[in-house]
Amino acid sequence: MTSHLLVRTGALIPVPGGKRIEELFGRVHTRTDEFSLARMTAPPGWSEPAQTPEFDELTIVLAGRLRCEIDGELVEVAAGENLWVRPGTTVRYGNPYGEPAEYLALCWPAFTVERAGRAAD
Repeated sequence: MTSHLLVRTGALIPVPGGKRIEELFGRVHTRTDEFSLARMTAPPGWSEPAQTPEFDELTIVLAGRLRCEIDGELVEVAAGENLWVRPGTTVRYGNPYGEPAEYLALCWPAFTVERAGRAAD
């Protein structure tokens, strides 16, 4: 591996429900397994199934807000706030609000569908 990696653009990852994922570092774009970093835009009304991931995940909300159900507790994360969810925690992310939510998601090790432990829809 070289001493650095400059990423000028991300890779768009298609997902259902209108959410936009632009992976900057991770398994898809840079073949990085140690961590992944993605820029997300969640439209109003968006939600995803609950998951119990095998990775740590930091969520950094840049604009709007998210509603997160964490082991049954509802937590609202607004712009300028950040959330750390530890491995083995059941979490469900959503945006029931009237404006898009923009945020960064940092996962280590890198996000994969297999490591996410998503519940069936």
